[in-house]
Amino acid sequence: MSVLRDHVKNDSPSIHPGTRIGAATLRVADLARATAFYRETLGLIPGDGESGRTVLRARDGVPLLVLRETPGARHVPRAAGLYHFAVLLPSRADLGRALKRLIDTGTRFGQSDHLVSEALYLSDPDGNGIELYRDRPRSQWTWHGGMVEMAVDPLDLDSLLEEAGKAGAPDAEAPAGTRIGHMHLQVSDVAQAVRFYHELVGFDITASFQGAAFLSAGGYHHHLGLNSWSSRGAPPAPPDSIGLASFAVEVPGQDERDRVVARLRAAGVSTEGEGEIVVARDPWNIAVELVAVAPRGE
Repeated sequence: MSVLRDHVKNDSPSIHPGTRIGAATLRVADLARATAFYRETLGLIPGDGESGRTVLRARDGVPLLVLRETPGARHVPRAAGLYHFAVLLPSRADLGRALKRLIDTGTRFGQSDHLVSEALYLSDPDGNGIELYRDRPRSQWTWHGGMVEMAVDPLDLDSLLEEAGKAGAPDAEAPAGTRIGHMHLQVSDVAQAVRFYHELVGFDITASFQGAAFLSAGGYHHHLGLNSWSSRGAPPAPPDSIGLASFAVEVPGQDERDRVVARLRAAGVSTEGEGEIVVARDPWNIAVELVAVAPRGE
């Protein structure tokens, strides 16, 4: 945790353990092109929207992405903002089907075994980074002193394809239970990002390596990744550029969500809205939508 040792308060409050990441809003240059890509390559289902905007869902109807058209927008790779968003699939067989779909559609991709998960990496036509992954059971995760062990090892693609073959042909739609599992941001200063997302929002630090920090709620391996590998000292992405406009942090119960909002306001962070959704902006002008949701099981 050397990158953070001098910057972290050990007594920072933790966000509710049932917190998870919700839908992300992406700016794209061509809505029709982006919608077709996510439908054909990831199996996401276009739904309700309005002029210049489309909502994409999995089979169970849960919104995962909102695409917002910004005509003429360009990708600014060094700007602080999105590194990738991560789509969590329900099972290893589902990840294998996703791999087969990428191969069948001729989509270029990368891969990695992170010990806690297995992942595929690609980009959409606008250059927005995407991770498709499945989690290994928590019983197989290794922890040392509150930090989870992760790695960047080669992924066994043949085994994934074999599992996909046993499960049958890929469905046309992303399976029920597909969710946004985590967000990975590129920032100009990791320590500054940790102060915002750990000390104020309340995510716990779970790992730090290669100059990046990983944070989560409830003992998950990570709901947030923060790196400055190609963005150290960089300004925020321009508002008319390709990239991440916002993402939701779903907190069980309005009282729990309001505790987060109170910490932000006490630190001088301005917020917008009341009731179910309150929006705060991180130091790189990404809108963090703090959403009060019903506790699981209710």
